Amino acid sequence: MVDGRNSANLELRDVEVDKSSLIGTLGRGADVLDPVLDRATIGLSAELLGTITEAFERTVNYLKARKQFGVPIGSFQGLKHRAAEMFTQVELSRSIVLDALRAIDEKRPDLPVLASVAKARVSDTAFLVGNEAVQMHGGIGVTDEEEIGLFLKRARVAELTFGDGAYHRARFAALSGF
Repeated sequence: MVDGRNSANLELRDVEVDKSSLIGTLGRGADVLDPVLDRATIGLSAELLGTITEAFERTVNYLKARKQFGVPIGSFQGLKHRAAEMFTQVELSRSIVLDALRAIDEKRPDLPVLASVAKARVSDTAFLVGNEAVQMHGGIGVTDEEEIGLFLKRARVAELTFGDGAYHRARFAALSGF
């Protein structure tokens, strides 16, 4: 995949399973699978939060170190505003991911809703932070010399895994009765 991870499609043919191997009730597989996917989605959201946090912190450090016209580029007002927006979105993402993780621990009934809210929020933040980080690093941001581009690639793949932001906003709306 674009982020360097492996993926595979698994196809089973002519497989017969004894009735005693059935997990759950026939035709009700989603009852078993949905809670697993909610937890996996929250776990991926936590991983994505770590990715965007690291990308943000590296970008801030770069803004402090890189000089243009004899001053750090982080002193330029336009870049300060963009970094402040990134910070705000990362912190909003952190809040919802932590709440979703607590919902798992506490076995709360709002876990499916929080899984979708967390994934939608973190996916949107990953898109913003990934783009801004590469932009603020300039041309070097897409080279192997700087790892910031790797964070962007990982974020793009993770955004789409288990559903992107649009999917999870629609799921949130459906779960909320809209």
